Amino acid sequence: MTSIHAFWLAGRQTTGETTLDVTSPWDGRVVGKAAVPTDAQVEEAVAAAYAVRDEFAATPAHVRAAALTHVSNRLVERTEEIAQLISAENGKPIKWARGELGRAISVFRFAAEEARRFNGGEAQRLDTDAGGQGRLALTRRFPKGVVLGIAPFNFPLNLCAHKIAPAIAVGAPIILKPAPATPLSGLILGELLAETELPAGSWSILPVTNDKMPALVQDERLPVISFTGSDKVGYAIMDSVPRKHCTLELGGNGAAVVLDDFSSDEDLDWAASRIATFSNYQGGQSCISVQRVIADATVYDRLVPRVVKAVEAQVTGDPSDPKTDVGPLVSEDAAKRVESWVDEAAKAGAKVLTGGKRDGASYAPTVLADVPADVTIACEEVFGPVLTFKKVNGEEEAFAAVNDSKFGLQAGVFTHDLQAAFRAHRALEVGGVVIGDAPSYRADQMPYGGVKQSGVGREGVRYAMDDYTYERVMVLTGLAL
Repeated sequence: MTSIHAFWLAGRQTTGETTLDVTSPWDGRVVGKAAVPTDAQVEEAVAAAYAVRDEFAATPAHVRAAALTHVSNRLVERTEEIAQLISAENGKPIKWARGELGRAISVFRFAAEEARRFNGGEAQRLDTDAGGQGRLALTRRFPKGVVLGIAPFNFPLNLCAHKIAPAIAVGAPIILKPAPATPLSGLILGELLAETELPAGSWSILPVTNDKMPALVQDERLPVISFTGSDKVGYAIMDSVPRKHCTLELGGNGAAVVLDDFSSDEDLDWAASRIATFSNYQGGQSCISVQRVIADATVYDRLVPRVVKAVEAQVTGDPSDPKTDVGPLVSEDAAKRVESWVDEAAKAGAKVLTGGKRDGASYAPTVLADVPADVTIACEEVFGPVLTFKKVNGEEEAFAAVNDSKFGLQAGVFTHDLQAAFRAHRALEVGGVVIGDAPSYRADQMPYGGVKQSGVGREGVRYAMDDYTYERVMVLTGLAL
């Protein structure tokens, strides 16, 4: 009999009246059942979070840091068990699931470190003008209130960690909603948090179904919303609550630029390997996976066959096999959507250099060239194992091609030229520029987010902590400065 995974309401484990089947995208088996909270239970969680907000904000830093360290350490102890769970419910190859877990371990460790450093205060003498004689301003940061964290399916543990860890670090209660397709990894975090001494109500993990979310989004007791997902849903949330603070980490169509100086055989082999790996890792279901390759005309003809060969070398199949590079997409419907976009591009004149085949929820790693500018796959985020090629003449045209997108999350620039790197940093309308590699690199302590329709605000532990808090000034009077 399939086990039922309880959810976490104000720090305690409980079940509701219904359950949600969690199935493996690879073989369709039921991995587990997640208990779904009732409306009354959701209300209880919100009320508890709202009631504890002042107490939690006043919790000593060492208590919050100790809880975060505990979670990090327990993730280490349960590494293989949790990695297997990520792979089972998400379809992610086990090697990438282990990598995701390693990142989540770091996120909680970073948050513990930041909790000890955060909010020491900044002193500013005000006697720079006569009216401020004897006055000193002390500025500290305080939580804006309860955080509603909404996590996606593609990194079902680490993106839950990116919601929870910064909130705990600053003393902001959080209600986390994991994705309905992959709730089990997020619920594991509840098991670990329940072993800590955090106050009741300071955190809840609720696998609420998507149709119940509008009421939560609108609830005035939840003034901060941190959402990772599609641009359509993210901006719909923001538009519905214009007076709330929203952090949105949305889509992208990551570009990898190969400039003319990156031209040796060794250079092109490296670029091809990185492009092939990071257009297909996680099944292409990453906001910063390589979707567009923009190559200078001087290297284009030598680069394309190398990339095709490297893509064809990607091992596809059972995600539980350590040799597998590319597993299924999260669902058959997701694979059918990718298939329809590739078929549309091919009918419009694009060349399919490899791939282009679907088998259930799996889609073969695919390379397209000569893609018309107006087809869907050229404009939207494919969120699948597909990359496109574009030939350009010179750096200026390459950077313009990157910017010719409604998205602006990250870009990679393969170059050895330091001046070109700085020009890219200045010119590219994205949240991050990765030099000498694909756009798919993310360190969990750095600011991460985009511009244009890729979102607002930044994740990365310290930067999310800033997002969850506001500055409050205290002016001291009559001091002998």
